[in-house]
This record gives sequence, structure tokens and C-alpha cells, in this order.
Amino acid sequence: MPPTTVTATAVPGLPEIRAGDDLAALIAARVTTGAEDVVVVAHKVISKAEGAVVPLAGVEPCALARTIATRQHRDPRQVQVILDQSSKLLRITDQVLICRTHHGFVCANAGVDASNAAHEDELIVLPADPDHSARRLRMGLPGTPAVIVTDSFGRAWRNGQADVAIGVAGLRPLEDWRGLQDSAGRALNATWIAVADQAASAADLVRGKDSREPVVLVRGLGRHVTAADGPGVQPLLRPAATDLFL
Repeated sequence: MPPTTVTATAVPGLPEIRAGDDLAALIAARVTTGAEDVVVVAHKVISKAEGAVVPLAGVEPCALARTIATRQHRDPRQVQVILDQSSKLLRITDQVLICRTHHGFVCANAGVDASNAAHEDELIVLPADPDHSARRLRMGLPGTPAVIVTDSFGRAWRNGQADVAIGVAGLRPLEDWRGLQDSAGRALNATWIAVADQAASAADLVRGKDSREPVVLVRGLGRHVTAADGPGVQPLLRPAATDLFL
């Protein structure tokens, strides 16, 4: 039987993260982690630690970036950074670009964001390999807990954003109930639970966007935690061939 209680606790007191900081050591100094725990980390602190920050002063926009920037009334250098982080532009509106990133994520502006940047004229981009980031952080934490790296994505059919997993280590990202039965004995044909995404969203509920608490400790998900790092985030990504909106 699954546990009846899942808890999420924000980890307080992390300093402003800079390139080269040992994020695992900073987390370990503030919270005790065990083998059945899940450490959920907003990607921006990982991006900062890994130097995935782009100063706008060194960006030269191309003609497409300038055209889009004129339509959207934004800095063409910002648009260029979004283009650089994208493998494909899927939609262009007057407010936003919907992109497929080089990782395979479909999201607004390729995950490029200025919020929580240390300086006004710089942008934070997604880690180059969020699964690798999660694995490395996991190995540096006492007890080798599972690690989820998150970002806020919009969702088809619904308003608002929710945090989702963009990097996973030590956690089965999906729980597949297809072919099993519900409590009444009926066959389940489509039930495929996005464990990593739900853990990411639960973690986001206990921290404010202005609280400077990018790390959350989630407990009660031990049955999903694995000794091996596992497949990462890839199983959560719908192939383009089966995506009705692409």
C-alpha cells in the first residue's frame, strides 16, 4: 500500500548562488537527507551554479530575432537567447514564443527567464543537461536521495503554470497502471501517473516565488525512489509523433 502521508518542506537559508558554488554542500548544511527522500530543486539555482547565465551585453541578434522583437515589443537580444536555446519554433504570438528546446521540452520562451537573475541585464537559461545535474547533485547529498530539477511550465487546456520535472535522478518518473485494475476490478487503460511532475508541483506549493527557497525536501515517496539513477526525465516527454498539438 502507498503511504498515506507525503510532506514537503522548504529548505531555508540558502545564499544567492553563483557560478562554481557547491550546491550539494550548501543543501547538506541546512537539511538532513536520507535514501528514501526526494530533494526538489528549482532549476535556476542549478543554472546559476553551472554558469548557465547569459549576459545580454555579448548577444548579437539576428534578423529573425529583430523581427520577432519588433512584433513583441521586447529586447531583440532576449529573443536571440531564446532562439539559441531552441531546436524548433512552434508558435509565435504577440506575447510569447512556444519552443522545443534542445532537451526536447516544449515550453514558453525555451525556458529563458530574467526573474531571480542576479543582474538586470542577464538571462538565466536551462541547464545543458538537467538529468546530469540531478545525478551529480544526488551523489553529493548524504544518503543519496532522489533529486528532481524543476521549472514552471504552462499547460495545454488550462490557465496558470505548474512546476514540472526537467531533470530526474533516483526516482521512477512514471507509475504505469495500464493493464491493472481499479478498486472495482475494472481494467485501467490510460492511467499513467506522472510521479516526478506531481512531486515537483507539490514542492512548489510550499515556497513563494519571492521566498528564495529553491530547495524543497519531499518525504513519503520512498516506494518510487530507486538505488540507480534511472532513466531520467525522458520517459515523461511525449514523442512528437503522438503529440496532437505539434
